[in-house]
Formats: sequence, structure tokens, C-alpha cells
Amino acid sequence: MNGISILKARVRAGFAVFAGCLLALLSGCAPLGQLVPQTWELRSHWPQGVPQTVELTQVPFFPQDEFQCGPAALATVLAHTGVPITPEPLVSQVWLPSRQGSLQVEMLATPRRYNRISYVLAPSYADMLREVAAGNPVLVLQDIGAVLTQWHYAVINGFDYSSGTVFLRSGTQARQEMPFTAFERTWIKSRYWAMVTMPPDKIPATAAEDAWMTAVLAMARTGDGASITTAYETALRRWPDNLQAAIGLANEHHSRGSLITAAAILRRALLARPKSVVLINNLAQTLSDQGRHGEALTLLGQADTNSPFGEEVRSTRELIEQRIEQQRSALR
Repeated sequence: MNGISILKARVRAGFAVFAGCLLALLSGCAPLGQLVPQTWELRSHWPQGVPQTVELTQVPFFPQDEFQCGPAALATVLAHTGVPITPEPLVSQVWLPSRQGSLQVEMLATPRRYNRISYVLAPSYADMLREVAAGNPVLVLQDIGAVLTQWHYAVINGFDYSSGTVFLRSGTQARQEMPFTAFERTWIKSRYWAMVTMPPDKIPATAAEDAWMTAVLAMARTGDGASITTAYETALRRWPDNLQAAIGLANEHHSRGSLITAAAILRRALLARPKSVVLINNLAQTLSDQGRHGEALTLLGQADTNSPFGEEVRSTRELIEQRIEQQRSALR
């Protein structure tokens, strides 16, 4: 991997004219719409609400060392979210000497160690543009090899519709300019792989609920309590009825001994999902932890013990009954 610029030309005559020029160059080859289908689609269906010109000039730039575009690109998006980082400490985390590069799995996993959430975008040019327009630089995987495959990570931080240009932090170039069509031809080979890295109090502009919660749960396995709590709270503001976020947030408060807050979160969630066995079970456990055993048992009576979580309900009931018996024994 290196930072070779495969094309610097910037066409000023306009998006449609540029596309026509490239079509002439490719005469005898496949139609342009087949070579760069998403660029072709953008000519007539520009994403609604997306400005035609955006450049995130505040995005940091770290020129890459030889073959180490992964650490440089990852440091770029992490630093943009406020993480005090440079590529050097990331090398050992994402760069594989045997492959002379970085795999996507390491690129996604590493931000979680810094309490950031990694999110893979849909394979969509329009979604990539929406994220950049929302202020989120997008890390992309390209094949920039002229003949042989040469994978390369770069960060998109802007675009200009009128000239058909994408702006990237790439390799040793703080501002690489690539035509929309040329960029797509390098990007399409990775199946349009792209990711954003987000702080826990922010959600990507194009995030889908289930996919975002999967990303949050992945961060929760390694993040600190404050960041995890913030991520769940942020998710609930966007999707108030999300079950995973409610349970996760309640668990975080429960683990810190904030039982009243945990119970309140679970009660709110039950209003939207009154038959949720998981919510009933967790709320009953939390009530019992507060010494409200009778109320907890009454609540458990509403749970369907034939559900996949029936065994957890039976275990919780047994625990509560043991606690009640212990209280009785102590009073004898």
C-alpha cells in the first residue's frame, strides 16, 4: 500500500461534460453506466438535501509511512473525533507485516479501544456523500493498482459536484483530487467498502437502527462505562423504543448500583413492549435487588415461561424466593 496518486486532473467544465469526456476515452469498452454505475446515477439523482460542494478542511492529515496507509487513515478519522492520536501507536494494532497492510477487521476493531464506534456504511456513493456533508469524514478502501491489485486506505473529506471531484486525505497528499468516475473505479473493487468512526454521543447520518446497535454493542465489549452509557442514551434519543439500547443502558446503571434509575429505564421500555420477557425479567431482578421481592414476583407472573428466555425467568424466580426465605429465617 502506498500513497501514489493515480489521477490528479480536475475538470472544470462540469460533471456532465466530464462524464462525456471519459465515455469518449472508453470508446469500444463497456458503457460508462456499467463501469461506474453509481456515478452515472448521481448525474440525474443527486442525494436530496446534500450540498453540491463540501470540504471538511478541519480534518487532520497524517502522511503515511511506506505501505502503512491503514494507520494513517485511521489516525485521521480518530483524531477528527477528538482522540489525541497519531499513526505510530496504531501500527502495531492494525498493520500486518506479513500482508504489508491492514485488514478491515482490524480497522473496525481498533477505534473501539479508544471508546469510538466503528460503522460500516452501505455500499452507496450517495450514503458516502451524505456522511461527508454531515461532517463525518469517510474512510474508504480502494484498489489503486494500475495492473495488479494494490489495496489502499484513504479518507474522503469533501466533494464538488460541478467539477465532478472527490477530495481525499491520501498517502502523502493532504488534498488529493479525483474525478467521481475515477474514484468509483478504484472503490468498486472493494465492493464500495467504507466506514466512519463516531464518538459515543453522535450517530452517523445514514445509520440504520439494527446495524448501528450492532456497532454499539461491539464497542460496549471494550469501552469504558461512561462511553457505553452515552452511546446507549444517544441511541435511545434517536430510536426511543429500541430494546437493546434500553436493556444496555439499564444494565450499565445497575452495574454501578443505580438501581432506581435502572428500574425507571426498564419501566419506560415496558410501556412500548409490555410482553417483552427480557424486560420483565430484568425489571423483576432490579426490583428484588431493591428489596421489593413481592412486587418482583408479581411482575414475573406476567412473563411467558415458554419463551426462549423462560429459563432465565425461572432462575430469577428461584433467586427471589430464596431471598424471601432468607428474610423469613432472619425474623424467626
